[in-house]
Amino acid sequence: MALLGASVLPVSAQFEIEISHRARSIHQGEVLVLLVSATENPVDVVATAFGKPVYFFQTPDNVWTGLVGIDLTVGAGTHDLDVTATADDGAVVQKTYPLVVESKEFPTRRLSVNPSFVSPPAEVIERIQRESRTLDEIFSTATEERLWRDGFLRPVTGESTSSFGRRSVFNGQPRSPHSGTDFRAAEGTPIKAPNGGKVVLATDLYFSGNVVVVDHGLGLYSYFAHLSSIDVSVEEHVSQGEVVGRVGSTGRVTGPHLHWTVRLNGARVDPLSLMDLFPLD
Repeated sequence: MALLGASVLPVSAQFEIEISHRARSIHQGEVLVLLVSATENPVDVVATAFGKPVYFFQTPDNVWTGLVGIDLTVGAGTHDLDVTATADDGAVVQKTYPLVVESKEFPTRRLSVNPSFVSPPAEVIERIQRESRTLDEIFSTATEERLWRDGFLRPVTGESTSSFGRRSVFNGQPRSPHSGTDFRAAEGTPIKAPNGGKVVLATDLYFSGNVVVVDHGLGLYSYFAHLSSIDVSVEEHVSQGEVVGRVGSTGRVTGPHLHWTVRLNGARVDPLSLMDLFPLD
């Protein structure tokens, strides 16, 4: 929705909005829940955060709720979230919600892997680039329908290693920070869908091995990597708790485990943050 100039916006003395948020903390890699309530139920609420749109859904008490991802590249300091609400009589309210992002230092991990995963041979470069473009296209798309509900299930029972955001050094060479969280699990352990969604990728990737990507709607995605086997197909709708694959050690890994990445409107965020904000009852 295009924003009109402030001088021509209809106004209503009775129409006001209140903005608040919930978050585990406010730093890189966190999920933030943006809450908008109004004196009368708006017909539309739009917002932008860190240069990207926020996709809202309504709760039974008429609170407009949107998820915001703070990517690993977001700088510390005050960032303005712009919110616009429209009433059924056309009145428009615009507010700026300042958000102070704190800096966080992530540790460094040093791993030894097959040299072909650090300096890939020339014949696989085109494949790697093609796979990267495919993932970028998926994560830049926001399905309009919310496919998830309530709390998020832990995909495996094993504990997490709290590895999100760690700076990775493979065979002495620095690489991109770890954009997911690893969970301890034995080879063949069933991986359960943390919430409802649609499978948009189920294939073998060079670095990640066998992967399954589930679209939860409204720009929220789960990405499971290094699987020993895949139990779902593209376009298949999955329910919370449904097995999507089995734990393995395919791709660039040092042993069996589950790697779970969450992308929110393209931002890399910690799955543990999502589970903390939306726990199971």
